[in-house]
Formats: sequence, structure tokens, C-alpha cells
Amino acid sequence: MIIRSWEGSTRRDDADAYTAYVEATGVAELSATPGCTGVEVHLRLAGDRAIFRVESRWDSVESMRRFAGDDPTVAVFFPEDDAFLVERDERVLIWEVVAATFVAPGEGADTSHALTRGGE
Repeated sequence: MIIRSWEGSTRRDDADAYTAYVEATGVAELSATPGCTGVEVHLRLAGDRAIFRVESRWDSVESMRRFAGDDPTVAVFFPEDDAFLVERDERVLIWEVVAATFVAPGEGADTSHALTRGGE
């Protein structure tokens, strides 16, 4: 599994509106891209800023290119991003997941779904 991670900031007062906007644009488009296996939007409030991290999970870098184009490290922006974002990463980070465990709420670790390097 591969993670594509991007960060940007809005004014704190725009956090709810940007959350809705990102769900309608980025999350929707990422989720509809073949090879994307999930998307999370993280929010951290800090002073007068709302800091967002969008992480998408992928089955391969080739699949990621279906969304991002030839260079998957270049951030993808949508028409109204300029109205919201006061800071933004122009490039994304790509992470290889080398270990993970998925735990259902109220249960212990389900190691039958644990990942190891290279999906082995």
C-alpha cells in the first residue's frame, strides 16, 4: 500500500466550509479513481489556522498517476482552493506502508489484515 499525503491551511473560520469543499472535490475525485483504496481528511486547529492533511491510499504509483498525472508528487488543486487556502504544499509526500494493523472498534488487533513490506 502507498500513501499520498498533502497539507494545506485555511483561516480557522473557514474550516467547516473547506471541509465540505474538499469532500465534494478532492475526496470525491480521489475515491472515484481506480486504484485508490481510501481517503482520509485530517484537521488540526492551531491559533487562527485550520491545518488540513489529505491522505489517500493506493495500490500502486501507476494508479496514483490516474489522479495526479505523470508526476504523482505534484499537488492537484481545484478551482476554489485559491479562495480558501492561505498556505499549501505544492508537492505531496508519497509513503510506502511497511507495517500496519487494522483494529475494529472494541476488538483487539486483527492480525489477519496486518500488512508487511511489499504486501507480502
